[in-house]
Amino acid sequence: MPGFEPTEVTGETDGGRSPKRRKAVRYAVPVAVAGVAAATIGLVPAFAGSGSPDLPKISAQDLIAKIAKSDVQQLSGTVRVSTDLGLPSLPGGMAAGGFGGGQGGEKGGHGQDGASAAPQSKLMELASGAHTLRVAADGPEKQRVSIVDKAAEYSLVHNGNEVWAYDSGSNTAVHSTAPDAGRHGAHKRAPEGLPGDLKNATPQDLAKKVLQAAGDTTSVTVDGTARVAGRDAYQLLIKPKQAASTVGSIRVAVDAANGVPLKFTLTPKSGGAAAIDVGYTNVDFAKPAADLFSFAPPKGAKVVDGDKQRAAAQREHGKKFKDFGSRKDAKDLRKDFGGLNVIGKGWTSIATIKGAGGGLPSGKGQAAAGDAGKFLDSLGEKVNGSFGSGRMFSTRLVNALITDNGTVYVGAVDKQALIHAADAAK
Repeated sequence: MPGFEPTEVTGETDGGRSPKRRKAVRYAVPVAVAGVAAATIGLVPAFAGSGSPDLPKISAQDLIAKIAKSDVQQLSGTVRVSTDLGLPSLPGGMAAGGFGGGQGGEKGGHGQDGASAAPQSKLMELASGAHTLRVAADGPEKQRVSIVDKAAEYSLVHNGNEVWAYDSGSNTAVHSTAPDAGRHGAHKRAPEGLPGDLKNATPQDLAKKVLQAAGDTTSVTVDGTARVAGRDAYQLLIKPKQAASTVGSIRVAVDAANGVPLKFTLTPKSGGAAAIDVGYTNVDFAKPAADLFSFAPPKGAKVVDGDKQRAAAQREHGKKFKDFGSRKDAKDLRKDFGGLNVIGKGWTSIATIKGAGGGLPSGKGQAAAGDAGKFLDSLGEKVNGSFGSGRMFSTRLVNALITDNGTVYVGAVDKQALIHAADAAK
């Protein structure tokens, strides 16, 4: 996959209002990108006119407008996803959404209830390591995404009213009716969550998420040109202005001809390898072959009715909520655990959840608590402030503070920003 080296910025122009944006679509991305998505972006005027290839000058405003106006409905290609968030590795049996391997037919295996083929379970795979995706789209009614593994392949196919999810490792297929199928206007958009959950790992979806809003917390420039997947592209460079952000920069390669983002690279402020690097290795904007969107379960595959499975899960969820509400202390628990609140703005937004008075084990007292405390100390460091004390858990992009009373502060910000937030809330 081509690398991205900065090239000389050759001109300037006056800033202008950001272009009118198309209606936002639903995104499902790793938590680090979700933090970036909250950022607001202000345009720093700059031109790109040098580098390889040699392309006409374009301002940051015009390049963002080009992305917003891009209306490519048909494409096929291969996307390489590399993620290094600094998350701890899980044992193979605990890896969410792992390919079923030989366990699909065993009791408790992924394939038994279709869990290995559920789209949501596959999102966790993209949160670490390197993955190859094959993607295809022919308008809002037909999409296909396949995650290609050395030993297995997972495919999600949307064709009209039908959605198929298939995991070859467990030989399990889940068949569902597309949400809103049969309703007026449903043909105008892809089904929510299916297959969007995986489709949103593509460069264009990540880029559009970052460019949703305009403001003064971000510098945006056009930083040279590049060749990506054999196509000429401009490089859009996005940098936070807020010092407490853990994001160093985001670089988006934008197709010079049609405005489609071809590559998305997020680098932490701490340096090193990219935390998120998603880009096409090849792409074709011609109409894909119709048979790409046809699916029939292989012989011997276990077929799960996704509609029934979803309905059962909703009934169970409702029952649990009813049971919770009937508990004598439910009202007090809901009051203590006050829900998610967001403080700050832009790149330094911090999500907080008020604790119920009982935090993590302190490592003192009973032996069990001491053992748990030692284990937590190996994962996170003990910190103190005016708020009291707690533990700080860190990745390359996201830090989280859990105070001893159970309050949580988390964001793509440095550790001191979380401590300041906890002190201010005292």
